[in-house]
Amino acid sequence: MPFSSSQETMPQTSVVFSSILGPSHSGQVQPGMGERGSGASSSGELVFQEGRLISGSLEALMEHLVPTVDYYPDRTYIFTFLLSSRVFIPPHDLLARVGQICLEQRQQLETPGSEKAKLKSFSAKIVQLLKEWTEAFPYDFQDEKAMAELKAITHRVTLCDEHLHCPLPSQENGTVKKAIAQMTQSLLLSLAARSQLQELREKLRSPAMDKGSVLKAKPPATQKDILGVCCDPLVLAQQLTHIELERVSSIHPEDLMQIVSHMDSRDKHRCRGDLTKTYSLEAYDNWFNCLSMLVATEVCRVVKKKHRTRMLEFFIDVARECFNIGNFNSMMAIISGMNLSPVARLKKTWSKVKTAKFDVLEHHMDPSSNFCNYRTALQGATQRSQMANSSREKIVIPVFNLFVKDIYFLHKIHTNHLPNGHVNFKKFWEISRQIHEFMTWTQVECPFEKDKKIQNYLLTAPIYSEEALFIASFESEGPENHMEKDSWKTLRTTLLNRA
Repeated sequence: MPFSSSQETMPQTSVVFSSILGPSHSGQVQPGMGERGSGASSSGELVFQEGRLISGSLEALMEHLVPTVDYYPDRTYIFTFLLSSRVFIPPHDLLARVGQICLEQRQQLETPGSEKAKLKSFSAKIVQLLKEWTEAFPYDFQDEKAMAELKAITHRVTLCDEHLHCPLPSQENGTVKKAIAQMTQSLLLSLAARSQLQELREKLRSPAMDKGSVLKAKPPATQKDILGVCCDPLVLAQQLTHIELERVSSIHPEDLMQIVSHMDSRDKHRCRGDLTKTYSLEAYDNWFNCLSMLVATEVCRVVKKKHRTRMLEFFIDVARECFNIGNFNSMMAIISGMNLSPVARLKKTWSKVKTAKFDVLEHHMDPSSNFCNYRTALQGATQRSQMANSSREKIVIPVFNLFVKDIYFLHKIHTNHLPNGHVNFKKFWEISRQIHEFMTWTQVECPFEKDKKIQNYLLTAPIYSEEALFIASFESEGPENHMEKDSWKTLRTTLLNRA
């Protein structure tokens, strides 16, 4: 029998990571970011532990992002800081501050007798930083203020570069200007693609919720169900994986960071979450709910017990194939659908089901010990993906609501600031690591052939509302106790009055 959803516990941050984030007195204070060179400001401090940056003032972290003639920030730091900084400062304000720091450094370099080659090198590094920013977080520049700041910085860099008259070959003289043009073109293409995607989303509608007609007769035998479209569990699991990868690919790192931005109400300088950026998260979460409801609908709408038994066993096999593929999100959605009360209460139907396979699936998704079994399976799929020789082995689609809860608890358990006012960068290293790993999974190309007929059914088939599911369930197997009888009577009365 299916387990009760009430057993689910909220995921917690792992003990291992808790020990990493715990207070430590072994940090080494390094004033003024000495590795950046003498041009660095000493307005703040950075604290390193075993060579790893663990905290610093926001100003010092911003300065650590900006290159010098002899220094360029590590790519992992660029990604982590650009991702996490939006909790404290909007991207357009950060970009303005970066531009100001660049200008100050340039002015220090433009002294009498300074080497023009160094100025050229500095310009190239600034453009490279902006290039990495626009590639990693292009949608920061949907904001007109951010785009204006970008144009202002690149304009200053271009003017300074043209005024140097550095005696280098002509092709090198044009390198910075060419790089800016290429960066700008790529950014505009990314923004245009996102705009088109948003327009497409607005046209798409969720599957219709069938709330009526269920009080009449059950669907005729000729009406198509999922088995009439696809009777192979592996093929259906592959098509579900197609849909998952298509939908999850529309989620971007900054969308996931909204989880933190929306929750943080105590930081006076936090970046207010852009509600439009949560659309992808909500749409993906809605897909999970629709799949669960579709599974329940397909089971409850079947007239004969024998056919309902077959339907349950089919979805159990589909969930198992999803597990084998690495598609844990669809697997969990299917299990959730079979655990919905209208399906779970069908005891006569479940008594005919060979539940051994389902018991194994429930074991993998057992919520006890913070979903320990699922996390072990996820770790195994991750290792398989890292060593994969084919696209099939690279697929990892985690249970999305558990991933979100992990980020939520990581944020809630560990403060943004340490007692000395420094940003707790250890925390943001880990949040960034988890988000980067998630984004790596989303970029896998689905290796399975797309079946439009099956996908169309999965995405557009009418699904019953919760009320209609209960009525269909009671019609299949009558209420067994006083509570169910009262619910059955109330539902019929409610829907009849509504009609």
